Amino acid sequence: MMAKIVKGNSFKGVVNYIMDKEKEAQILDADGLRMKDVSSVVVSFVTQAGINGRVSKPVGHISLDFSAQDKRKLTNEVMVKIAHDYMKRMGINDTQYIIARHFDKEHPHIHLVFNRVDNNGKTISDSNDRYRSEKICKELTRKYGLYYSTGKENVKQHRLREPDKTRYEIYEALKTSVPRCKDWKQLIRELDRAGIKTEFKTKGNTSTVEGVRFRKGEYTFNGSKVDRMFSYSKIDYQLKQNARQSIQQNQAQSQSATVNTGIESIASGLGGLFDIRPANGNNDDQEYLYRQSKKKKKRKYGRQM
Repeated sequence: MMAKIVKGNSFKGVVNYIMDKEKEAQILDADGLRMKDVSSVVVSFVTQAGINGRVSKPVGHISLDFSAQDKRKLTNEVMVKIAHDYMKRMGINDTQYIIARHFDKEHPHIHLVFNRVDNNGKTISDSNDRYRSEKICKELTRKYGLYYSTGKENVKQHRLREPDKTRYEIYEALKTSVPRCKDWKQLIRELDRAGIKTEFKTKGNTSTVEGVRFRKGEYTFNGSKVDRMFSYSKIDYQLKQNARQSIQQNQAQSQSATVNTGIESIASGLGGLFDIRPANGNNDDQEYLYRQSKKKKKRKYGRQM
């Protein structure tokens, strides 16, 4: 289960989209809205949003996407239940909303549109909404026993068309290269071998880098558009982590080698002081041990008398 969050200022556009007959849209649930037609729904949303003019983007639009492997178990009733659970955990309460299911794609998905101005004119917070949403989606995936996908691993590449085909090729190259590179120079070389060029976006007229783009053939994508984990800041952080771990590993290996060398030096300096004598050692030594044993026995008996 994954969620895509969008905020905007036009209810008309999003309502027309989720109620589009060409997408075989099916309304599963709604609250606080006049459902006579598309126009009535839009007017209901706009009227309530007007209560709080301070909210510049009153439109909340979230797409909940599920794996095709869960298709059989995801009835309309189950999807509405999951949507309500998601809304409650996200703090989307006491407000107008509409939930619609689309059948235009292979995987099951629903669209949730809600008013960020609640029924009392208060603002529904969007603070850290993407971070909270990601965590909640994982919780609900476990709760409802849904298939957990780690990302683009199940994409049917042979069915992709441009520009998605090239975008996926760049994604695969980054997924392979970033974990094993320690700096941008190394990463750029790795990608170049795969036919991918790296371009940086700087801040104004400064040399401060604030973004990265990847180009293959005639298509260019911002890092974050390839995948959220490939934005400039996230790649840069991972590369620095890789370099740091490499230094730590080298230091640990160096310390281990130093310790082993020290132990060997100490052992050599002691000149075999702690060497164990073989069982067939010198006869004089054996005779000495025999005499010492007899003396101890005599003293023992003497004390008993």
